[in-house]
Amino acid sequence: MIMDLLKFCEDLYEIPRSLTGKGVVKTLEYIQGIIPINIKQVKSGTKVFDWTVPPEWNIRDGYVIELSTGKKVIDFKSHNLHVLGYSKQIDDEVSFEDLEKNLYYLKDQPDAIPYITSYYSKRWGFCLSFNDFKKLDRNSRFKVFIDSEFKDDGNLTYGELIIKGKVEEEIFFSSYVCHPQMVNNELSGPSVLTGIAESLLKKDNYYSYRFVLIPETIGSIVYLSEKLDILKKNVIGGYNISCVGDERSWGLVPSRYGNNLSDRIAEHTLKKHYPGFIKYSWLDRGSDERQYCSPGVDLPISSITRTKFGEYPEYHTSLDNFDVVTEKGLNESLLLYLKCVDIFEKNRFYPKVKVFCEPQLGKRGLYPTISTKESGNIVRNMMNFISYCDGSNSILEISEICGIDFEESFGYYTKMKENGLME
Repeated sequence: MIMDLLKFCEDLYEIPRSLTGKGVVKTLEYIQGIIPINIKQVKSGTKVFDWTVPPEWNIRDGYVIELSTGKKVIDFKSHNLHVLGYSKQIDDEVSFEDLEKNLYYLKDQPDAIPYITSYYSKRWGFCLSFNDFKKLDRNSRFKVFIDSEFKDDGNLTYGELIIKGKVEEEIFFSSYVCHPQMVNNELSGPSVLTGIAESLLKKDNYYSYRFVLIPETIGSIVYLSEKLDILKKNVIGGYNISCVGDERSWGLVPSRYGNNLSDRIAEHTLKKHYPGFIKYSWLDRGSDERQYCSPGVDLPISSITRTKFGEYPEYHTSLDNFDVVTEKGLNESLLLYLKCVDIFEKNRFYPKVKVFCEPQLGKRGLYPTISTKESGNIVRNMMNFISYCDGSNSILEISEICGIDFEESFGYYTKMKENGLME
């Protein structure tokens, strides 16, 4: 039974998240009710490689009142994006000219509230749609109020789950929990990651699986600073999960050189199920694959997306809502990632045929008794598969050489092993 991914997004939609703070904790506690993640904290001010963990930021309220009408024209409680991320506290009365200097809107998307942050430079600000901006009374004064706090003794919070398999080698999955009130570019990733983990918790896995839920950029830097040695030792593949909730398109953001096992499994799976997918390059990166594949880290991580971050018009605005993300889009993404997991699990074999020359398939019941065009293709694919079974190629490598779907190749391998043809 697949968890309800859409309800997951709906339940978490209005929680105010940022790099740090109570919204992240509340989000992780919700996920902890589905899968047994460990919630961990790192102190503000901690040095992590070239960065420093920022102060913890929490926000309780924020609004702008137009004093000429008494109307609340901007209200954080109606949408999280109305307050600039990491905005400092303010309680003041200002002119329109002073207010305008601290307002953010998009003229080319007049109905959208933009997502704007100022993580590492303290200022105050509000975001609103351009249409609402045009309605403001230029002759009025305005009451501006933001009830927020910075805690230098606070924490950055993240979630981690390790599912032990038969071996220590790991498949790594990562997503982020820092974007407020957006669905595709926030909640779709954690929902699909949680679905993958929930599925694997019910199985007897060969590989171990590591899942992390972190604030983007600084969170992955924190995690790498803590775990880099063990990740480099154990991780053989994995994916950063982002923007996986719509039904518009599919994309692959590969690693730096695009040739590791994760890249190849993702591309093989997409070609089979969604051949119209867009293959991007490393130069099109934009999420935490930036950190996982950076020089010296070099983890074999890539990313399968639906419409990629930055490639859809609602990206980083209030329009990234449930008109964009659908139940079908989320479930298709979960199933595709589980297909990739299945290939990881089955690709650990390097088939080697036991006999010299072509094996006699008929006496083993492997040769079709009726000759048709379809049976001829099956035999040809089978013989092509066997011709590369010299012990030096994985099943995926043979599949790619022969142009055969992985599941078809694995079926040949299984049948031949059952009939004593494979070492």
